[in-house]
Amino acid sequence: MHAVRSIAPEALVDVESFGRELDALRREVLAERGAEDVRYIRTLIAVQRGLEAGGRAALAVSLLPPAWLAGTAMLTVAKVLENMELGHNILHGQWDWMRDPAIHSTTWEWDFPTPSAAWKHTHNDLHHTWTNVVGRDRDLGYTILRMSADQPWHPAHLAQPLYAAAIAPVFEWTIALYDLEHDAVLDGRKPLRVFLGDLTDMLRKAARQAGKDYLLFPLLAGPSALPCLLGNLTANTARSIWAHTVIFCGHFPDGAESFTADEIEGETRGEWYLRQALGSANIEGSPVFHILTGNLSHQIEHHLFPDLPSNRYARIAPRVRALCEKHGVPYTTGRLVRQYASVWARIWRLALPGS
Repeated sequence: MHAVRSIAPEALVDVESFGRELDALRREVLAERGAEDVRYIRTLIAVQRGLEAGGRAALAVSLLPPAWLAGTAMLTVAKVLENMELGHNILHGQWDWMRDPAIHSTTWEWDFPTPSAAWKHTHNDLHHTWTNVVGRDRDLGYTILRMSADQPWHPAHLAQPLYAAAIAPVFEWTIALYDLEHDAVLDGRKPLRVFLGDLTDMLRKAARQAGKDYLLFPLLAGPSALPCLLGNLTANTARSIWAHTVIFCGHFPDGAESFTADEIEGETRGEWYLRQALGSANIEGSPVFHILTGNLSHQIEHHLFPDLPSNRYARIAPRVRALCEKHGVPYTTGRLVRQYASVWARIWRLALPGS
């Protein structure tokens, strides 16, 4: 990455020194991992499972409105924790060092329509390698939105504010379809046979997900079947909207940059770190808020060190920010409302040609 648009030429960082200091920070955290981290993840799993059990139990008698409210709230939080702080981070391999097969990236199957293996390919391999690189990071607009001025404009983008809003309540299903990489089949980069195999796996997983939430548990609720089904639907919809909000704030607010393939030609390790920092954005909030975002509110730290335990991000964030300031690297952060508003401003702005 030989040119950085957000940094004046006279202020260009010593990129390799920046990278070496981040490498040293990573080694320090790896050496410190231990009992405190184990206690954190086991406690979080226990809390999540307790909330889910409580939510399911309350929805079993949800003809009573207070039971419906309590059950839906508990199930919503349980599903958010399962996807954001557990599923996402365990599938990154953040807890593989514990060598516990129950909390391992190779065995964890999450509460999500996309099979874990498919998601790890599109997210861990493609998105984290090519973060915000036009034409290589499919998450840069998820193949339907124009989120960088370097992406070619198409008349269909005029309607992108509508379909950006429409996918929010069904975000988990949108991602399941997206992870099939239909665009790669059309481009000849993915064999049709592989696509059909992935489609079969996705449909099998999606059927299990839908059967559990919209058939099995409602039937077990007997006379409370309908409110139980509505409670499950509400929890899944709320989780999708929350995940859509947090994830869009990670790479699309003002300050988060995109890059062209030419700009990353011959990219060094230090330049890779620099791109991750410049292409990501944080959200400020309380400790509970950070856990509910899966610590993706520390998107910069997560993209610099995707395999470090998520509970460490808040602790190292001040040091990462200090390193960025020392080397003149912009560190994009802000409250949720401000970040989300700037995301939508970008969606509207880039719906138009040029921009």
